[in-house]
Amino acid sequence: MSRDDKFKKVISHAKEYGFVFQSSEIYDGLSAVYDYGQNGTDLKNNIKDYWLKSMVQLNDNIVNIDSAILMHPKIWKASGHVDAFNDPLIDNKDSKKRYRADVLVEEHISKIENKIHKEISKAKKRFGDGFDLEQFSTTNPRVLGYTKKIKEISKKFNEALEKDDLKNLKKLIEELEIACPVSGSKNWTDVKQFNLMFGTKLGASADSATDLYLRPETAQGIFVNFLNVQKTSRLKIPFGIAQIGKAFRNEIVARQFIFRMREFEQMEMQYFIKPGTQQKWYSKWKENRLAWHLSLGMGKENYRFHDHDKLAHYADAACDIEFNFPFGFKELEGIHSRTDFDLSSHEKFSSKKLKYFDPKSNESYTPFVLETSIGLDRMFLAVFSKALCEEKLKDGTERIVLKIPKILAPKKIAVLPLLKKDSLPELSKKIKEEFKWEFNTIYDEKDAIGRRYRRQDALGTPYCLTVDHQSLKDGTITIRDRDSMKQERMKVEEIKLKIRAELDIKSWLNS
Repeated sequence: MSRDDKFKKVISHAKEYGFVFQSSEIYDGLSAVYDYGQNGTDLKNNIKDYWLKSMVQLNDNIVNIDSAILMHPKIWKASGHVDAFNDPLIDNKDSKKRYRADVLVEEHISKIENKIHKEISKAKKRFGDGFDLEQFSTTNPRVLGYTKKIKEISKKFNEALEKDDLKNLKKLIEELEIACPVSGSKNWTDVKQFNLMFGTKLGASADSATDLYLRPETAQGIFVNFLNVQKTSRLKIPFGIAQIGKAFRNEIVARQFIFRMREFEQMEMQYFIKPGTQQKWYSKWKENRLAWHLSLGMGKENYRFHDHDKLAHYADAACDIEFNFPFGFKELEGIHSRTDFDLSSHEKFSSKKLKYFDPKSNESYTPFVLETSIGLDRMFLAVFSKALCEEKLKDGTERIVLKIPKILAPKKIAVLPLLKKDSLPELSKKIKEEFKWEFNTIYDEKDAIGRRYRRQDALGTPYCLTVDHQSLKDGTITIRDRDSMKQERMKVEEIKLKIRAELDIKSWLNS
């Protein structure tokens, strides 16, 4: 199956099973804005919970806040967003469509990477178990040629971005003969900068209203509350402040489903440290964050670090954890050493001191900051796209199964009476009532038992509990595992112990 076909199936499955809907769909939708359905909301909340517990509950020196979306406009001047939060845009003169110039080049590189992926896939089929990926990648002429081409393009691309050289960025697009996806035309305008912030107003009338922005990131709400949190919690450096919240960016080109949206959610943690220790903490948090991702069991081969060639104005080191989405490796989480830029800048613009007094060294200083920032919607897409599988079974049939990490699954248990008679529904509902105090549990009695199993597989439900006539006699129930499809007969209390053990966050994060 091609990457495009896989991605189309992901989008289709997300809608069909109540995970993600196009926002305002009955009015023909709103571009790059999506709503999460009943199952998508459960999955999203479970991802949040998994992140919060690992980041805050398990760290004695990290706390959680929830800052406002609307903030004083000076904050965005101090942060650099008013002057520097821009993307390079380019218009196609024939289609009149607008694109991000950097995204056009990145997508061109992705197409070359896909060619490498196809060569590797063909070789894997040809050589089978004897396939050596490293040897093939370093000796195959086609792969070597594609790799060389990517390096050459990336060098020119990064140089243009680093110098804000918009002329050379356009020149690169022309050299690569990149065409407009709509018209096929290569007739481009010059590249221009475009500010991504959404403006709004605060006030009772237009004359007296204050111009505000919808926040383009959640980090600034943490920085302006640095002293409030430090003093009220009596935390000593190093310590962190975490936050999950909505952010808004007027993306020029928002595509690839929920990967890049205009309204999205971030899970961020700003770790305040002593100046001079940033490299140690940068390495530490790179290690910690990758371990968190790997704990979900989605395959080490699907993650990689990508160091930034062009650093943001506030950073002295930065990298991304990239994930292998259906459309290739893309940024999932950013880890940045932000120096003291944010606190120093807010101190300057607010005229308020934002220093930390260190009782150990008896000195005051402006802390440096180490940031970890993950897009919640991108994490959702990573989990969902990796989980969606089509399997051929031993009996020749096929099934679609959503192998979401069990701890994140929207519903944990489905209780199914074998038949809709002989008191089986009544006993099943009683069992469902018992389980729902601990686990998100549903009841399903419609259709044949096989069809119900397939439905729960497609929803990603890890456990199906089937109640039959023997259950009436001895109190045992059949528990079916989603991934292995293995079935066991057990007592209710035994099932509870089994599920508790398999969904214990400690076993996941310590794995």
